[in-house]
Amino acid sequence: MADALSVIPASVLRNLSDKLYEKRKNAALEVEGIVKQLAASGDHEKISAVISLLTTEFTYSPQANHRKGGLIGLAAATVGLTSEASQHLEQIVPPVLNSFSDQDSRVRYYACEALYNIAKVVRGDFIIFFNQIFDALCKLSADSAANVQSAAHLLDRLVKDIVTESDQFSIEEFIPLLRERMNVLNPFVRQFLVGWITVLDSVPDIDMLGFLPDFLDGLFNMLSDSSHEIRQQADSALSEFLQEIKNSPSVDYGRMTEILVQRAASPDEFTRLTAITWINEFVKLSGDQLVPYYADILGAILPCISDKEEKIRVVARETNEELRSIKGEPEEAFNVGAILSIARRQLDSQWEATRIEALHWISTLLDRHRSEVLCFLNDIFDTLLKALSDSSDEVVLLVLDIHACIAQDPPHFRQLVVFLVHSFQIDHSLLERRGPLIIRRLCVLLDPERVYRELSTILEEEADLDFACIMVQALNLILLTSSELSELRKLLKQSLANAAGKDLFVSLYASWSHSPMAIISLCLLAQMYQHASAVIQSLVEEDINVKFLVQLDKLVRLLETPIFAYLRLQLLEPGRYVWLLKALYGLLMLLPQQSAAFKILRTRLKTVPSYSFNGDQLKLASSGNPYSQITLDGDITHANGNLQNEIDFASSLKQFQQIQQQHRLLAAKTQAQSRNDSTSLLKEVPKAEELQHPPTSKTNGPPSRLSKKGLGQ
Repeated sequence: MADALSVIPASVLRNLSDKLYEKRKNAALEVEGIVKQLAASGDHEKISAVISLLTTEFTYSPQANHRKGGLIGLAAATVGLTSEASQHLEQIVPPVLNSFSDQDSRVRYYACEALYNIAKVVRGDFIIFFNQIFDALCKLSADSAANVQSAAHLLDRLVKDIVTESDQFSIEEFIPLLRERMNVLNPFVRQFLVGWITVLDSVPDIDMLGFLPDFLDGLFNMLSDSSHEIRQQADSALSEFLQEIKNSPSVDYGRMTEILVQRAASPDEFTRLTAITWINEFVKLSGDQLVPYYADILGAILPCISDKEEKIRVVARETNEELRSIKGEPEEAFNVGAILSIARRQLDSQWEATRIEALHWISTLLDRHRSEVLCFLNDIFDTLLKALSDSSDEVVLLVLDIHACIAQDPPHFRQLVVFLVHSFQIDHSLLERRGPLIIRRLCVLLDPERVYRELSTILEEEADLDFACIMVQALNLILLTSSELSELRKLLKQSLANAAGKDLFVSLYASWSHSPMAIISLCLLAQMYQHASAVIQSLVEEDINVKFLVQLDKLVRLLETPIFAYLRLQLLEPGRYVWLLKALYGLLMLLPQQSAAFKILRTRLKTVPSYSFNGDQLKLASSGNPYSQITLDGDITHANGNLQNEIDFASSLKQFQQIQQQHRLLAAKTQAQSRNDSTSLLKEVPKAEELQHPPTSKTNGPPSRLSKKGLGQ
């Protein structure tokens, strides 16, 4: 300290702390001259003493003017040292950096000015303090004082120039500092950071692309900034990096993919679009390198397929198709279970397009990796079953395609059909809305006979009789009307001549017995006309209700469709098909005469040509072999005696009657319960009225109608 005081006159030190800038400036010039003389003589000890004096007595002084003088003095000393300044930087720079956090904005301003002048002198030697200087500039870029911000910007530009021309800059040491600052929300700091990223990326010797995963998330975060300028700068930087990725032979796609997947779910539209665009390019560029990240990428793409912004939807669909075209293998880290989990989760999406694409992925995996998918079947099967209730027809059809593929294995087929029946049972509206679509599609994808046999087996054991009746009526209507089941109808028409047709008829009979009209339809379809007539004759008063008549109306109208053309043509031979006539007349007798169905059927029967039967024919028609047919020339022929004998029609009729008796008992029980509920309700009414109106004397008038006596009667 004494050496410094002996070198610098007291007047200079006094002026260096003066409140007037001009006096401080002149004093600094004198300090510069003194240091220059000391440097010329090589007296570095005294130079260190001068710098120490300026630091301790001035820059760390509690007086603001002293601190200002100390800063300008340190800058002057550096200028005086010129080329020899580098060996004293450890003394000069730290007190200047410390002044950047000074409470006085003028001190912070002079600190920027001082460091600017120091940097101009030392240039590349300045790099050893780069991280500290960068940290200080980052803070000053958001300084509350405009003049400090302006000074910091000038210093920032100089530092950038020095870094770009230096070969001593360490990007490895700088990146952790940059990464820490990337999530700062201050708009001035964000502009500062993007500016540095852009500058460093422009330097050929600095590999910013290799460190892109460290600050990529921060850049994406800036895309949603409220400032248009910041969004534009961040987008420009990202576009430049994406172009570099396209031209680079080696890129770390993995870490960046994890960031992009998260950003694809951003609430900001522009951020989502940019993220999906990057993912699209990554899938095209990297191909198999992204196999371990397929599930994550799929989780990002599927929601974007239903994005409200069309540009995002287009890019997402393109990416989805590109991803699906790459055939990954489990041994290449292709995680079938993870992808299935993502697809299953997206089946709960509120957006139809996303659910459809999720199903396409499950279908694709089933096609390519069936054994692996079946290993995870327990994880997705329930979700797939629930999807059959989806509001979208296209979704339901795709789900059925997948179920049909899975149902190639018998246990899965049984599980599917059982669930379907259960779903229809708990939601009758689903049966009405989707029942025909689901059943018809299953019959197309699987063997219709197999489907109907399984449904019949399940319904045969159904304890809920009302539901069994409703379900059978629905299945019967589908059987009679759907083009997809034409082969099944042909098989049933041959029940008397074909063993397969006979077996199908028998397998359906028990469950079809839950509905009189369904069993009559089945018999007419199978050309078992005498049994149809027997069923009609067995009906009792309780069976012929409104529901029965509605079903009968449907059947009469169906008899006029092309499906039953063969039956109408058989009416041209009344002598041969006596039991058909008897069955149809039986139906006619059950219809109200004023109903449209009565008029339709009566009109049809009026067209039957008249034919007189001889005694043998009438005897045969009334009591002979039920499946002997009467020909036009009066000869009696037998269709297929063996098949006729294999069907126990008497037992079948008894089974039908027993099931119908169960339905009658259930109906009677329901009616009785309804009457009891009504009676209980009526008994509660007078009690409530008695509370409001006290009973009057018997002499005042007649007894109340709702008295206990009246109710008892």
